[in-house]
Formats: sequence, structure tokens, C-alpha cells
Amino acid sequence: MANEKVQPLEILSALDDLAKERRIDKEQLISTIETALISAYKKNYGKNANVRAAINRKNGEIEVSAAKSVVDEVEDEQTQISLEEARAIDPRYDLGDIVDVPVHVRDFGRIAAQTAKQVVVQHIREAERGVIYDEYIEKENEILTAIVQRVDGKQVYVELGRTEGILEPSQQIPGENYAVNDRIKVYVLEVTRSGRGPQVLVSRTHPGLVKRLFELEVPEIRSGVVQIKAIAREAGSRTKMAVFSTDPVVDPVGSCVGPRGMRVENVVTELKTEKIDIVKWSSDPSEYIASALNPARVLSVYVSDTEKAARIVVPDNQLSLAIGKEGQNARLAAKLTGWKIDIKSQSQAEEFMAQAAQAEEEEQE
Repeated sequence: MANEKVQPLEILSALDDLAKERRIDKEQLISTIETALISAYKKNYGKNANVRAAINRKNGEIEVSAAKSVVDEVEDEQTQISLEEARAIDPRYDLGDIVDVPVHVRDFGRIAAQTAKQVVVQHIREAERGVIYDEYIEKENEILTAIVQRVDGKQVYVELGRTEGILEPSQQIPGENYAVNDRIKVYVLEVTRSGRGPQVLVSRTHPGLVKRLFELEVPEIRSGVVQIKAIAREAGSRTKMAVFSTDPVVDPVGSCVGPRGMRVENVVTELKTEKIDIVKWSSDPSEYIASALNPARVLSVYVSDTEKAARIVVPDNQLSLAIGKEGQNARLAAKLTGWKIDIKSQSQAEEFMAQAAQAEEEEQE
């Protein structure tokens, strides 16, 4: 049994299994082997040979032939054949004709066979890389579950299934530590080709991560009833997210918070206790800006459409809350709404108005 030859149909079956296992196109694999056979021939007989190789798609027979010119006197055996030899193949051949001379694959020799194998392996590797690239390019702007594979200095490498992802320091949540085998959710930033296969850059800081996490947790977002209009994020600290409902019966904020706050809590847990403010989006800038400053209570909003700027008045005891620690609440509200925001306490606003009124009186006098 050990000396039995592999039948052509068995070769086709083996190629079929290999294509399925590596998730590559069978036709591409067969074309690769044909190319490898040509390379093997040229390795054995010379690079000037004009060779054709074909694998019969129905029966698996391998046919290799070298195209040679019919001449009186052979000067280059790679490209020429004598008239006598040509007519031994077919008596109708004459000088100047091109003859396809069959070549037996077994005659290639050990070195040529090794060359063919190397070409096949290389092409299969390249085909696999192409398949993986095509698979992951479709995952850009999506989230994946990743397993931390290794930590090299500040760089973190994660397993994404069929390939590896890179979590660069700038894309890591400040203060978050990563240990081997940790399972984390990551946002796919960019997929590029490289010599070693596709390079997948992932992020834990991108606002899109928050968006995708809420899509997983909130059925109303997945169905399109609740829409995420904007997200402003300072990763590891605080995120503001504006939501809107296309159905007046559905509360967009309540849907995202979930029963007993479970939905937002699941997102917060994934983000390692990052605070999340969910506010109601409105087409009215005054309403939207007031909501964006949550949790502070807003008394009034004065907007200037030309400058896209707003002056906000809050109760005296709400000023520090509205501005937030190191100005974060006001900064995120401005980023969320796209408006410049100037916040004043009620006392400051009254004093400002009094000064403006006095200046106007003096001007009139």
C-alpha cells in the first residue's frame, strides 16, 4: 500500500479539502500549482523555456508542455526541436512550426520538486493573507472581542480570531492595565496590508466603541427606534452621549439606561467604571445644550446662531457642577453639541445685566 501512486482524482479531492481548510479559492490554488510547475521546470531545464502547465479540472491529470520551434539544427534545446523529432510526434510538422512537447512531471528531479513546493507554500500563504485581509477590512468601525496575547512595553497585542490586533498606547484607556488572557472589547480602527499579513489597529478610546457597546446592549438602538446622534468622550473618565427616539412613546434615555440601570451599567463595566451621561438630543439648540450640561440644572440659554455660541445661566450652587472638574463637563457638552459654551451663575448673569444696563444709560446721557 505504501508504494501506491496518488491518483489524479485524489489530488483534486486533496486540493478541495485544502481550499476549505485554509478558506481560499480552489481555482486560485490550482492556478498556483500550475505556476509552481512552470517554476520547477525552469529551475531544472533553464529559465528561457516557454512552458505551459495545466491541471485538468475534471480528472486531475497534470499536463506540462514546452513550446519549441522546429529547426534544421538545434542550438538551444530549451526552445528548439529538430525536424526529425518533431515529425516523430506528428508527421505534419514542418520547419518554423511550434511544437508543444509533453514533459513528464516526474522527470523534474528533487530540486525542482522542492522549488515547486516552496512556490505553492508561498502562494498559499499569500492567498491566506488576502482572505484574512478581506475578512477584517469588513470589520473596520466594528467591535470585536479580543484576548490579550502579549504586552511588549507599552504596546499590547491581542488575538482577534484569525489574526492579531495591535493596541497602541494612544488607543489604550488611561490607567487601564492589560494582562495576558484578559478578554476585552476593542474597536477596529484600521486594517492595512503588510509583508507579514494584514495589520489590524484596534482602539479602546474611540467614541465608536461606546456606540457599538450600546448597540449590543439596547434592542431599541439595533431596531433603529432609538438613534445615537452624537458622542463626546474622554476615555477612562467621562462620556456624553446624545440620543433621540423616532417613536414618541419610547423614551430614548430610559431605553439606554435600561431596567434598574443594567444596560448602561454593562457598558460602564466594560469601560472600567468610565462615567456615562446619556442626554436627550433636540433640534432646538437651547434644549439640546441644556440637556448636554447634565447633571447640572440650567435656568436659561441664550444662543447666537451667527457665532454658534451660547451663554448659559445656572443657579449659583450649580456653577461648579455645570463646569465640572477641570472644566470637563462644559468641555464635553461643547464637543457634543458643536456649540461654544459660556457658563455663568445667576448672580454673575444679574451683575452682567446690571452693568450692561448702566453702560447703556450712560451712553444715552
